[in-house]
Amino acid sequence: MNRNFKFGIAVLFVAGLAGCVEESSAITTTSPSPETQACLRAISQTTNNPDVVLLSSSFSEAGTEVIAGVGPQQARWQCIGYRDGATTTPMSLTNEGSL
Repeated sequence: MNRNFKFGIAVLFVAGLAGCVEESSAITTTSPSPETQACLRAISQTTNNPDVVLLSSSFSEAGTEVIAGVGPQQARWQCIGYRDGATTTPMSLTNEGSL
């Protein structure tokens, strides 16, 4: 009887450890907002380069600030997108004097 008891405790212990394993294989992604998409398009058109990657976006009621990387060097560009689909003129954030 003592042996069965120890076996039962061992099974519960292992089962308890199995519950502690954290699996983070599920990755959730969200689509960029319409404001962000408008800025990415504007940056692509302004730079005449389709290689535009979203680096960050910051929402506010006044507008969504978008920072994007352009080209293989990921030159940083900024744009503000608005709910009506309008954007500011994209602006380079790269120190072009050092290029």
